[in-house]
Amino acid sequence: MRHRGVSSDAKDTDFTAKLIDVYPDGRAFNLQEGILRARYREGQTKTVWMAPELVVLVRIDPGATSNFFGPGHRIRPEVSSSNFPRFDRNLNTGGKNYDETEWRVAHNRVHHSTVNRSYLLLPVVESQ
Repeated sequence: MRHRGVSSDAKDTDFTAKLIDVYPDGRAFNLQEGILRARYREGQTKTVWMAPELVVLVRIDPGATSNFFGPGHRIRPEVSSSNFPRFDRNLNTGGKNYDETEWRVAHNRVHHSTVNRSYLLLPVVESQ
């Protein structure tokens, strides 16, 4: 059984993820970030539109990184639907985005239940 984790009422939208190191004094630093355009969730050569009420699997790969989290530090994941201007805009219409002037607000959800599971995978390297 494949578990699914996100839904949207938009035909196409983006899902972004950041990994943040939060210091004991509250300062927060980005460690890594990634994005997935929902229409390409099954690969760059295949367009698959979102549909209202459809919960789908998305995998956001922010790439490899390494960080030492000292005492009192916290790991904060951030999930969003935009990280502009870092990544290209998505007007949530299913159009080309670069030549559009109209947009729509996407109502996105990250699901977390026994049926629809979302998770963050962080490998841990133990000290020698």
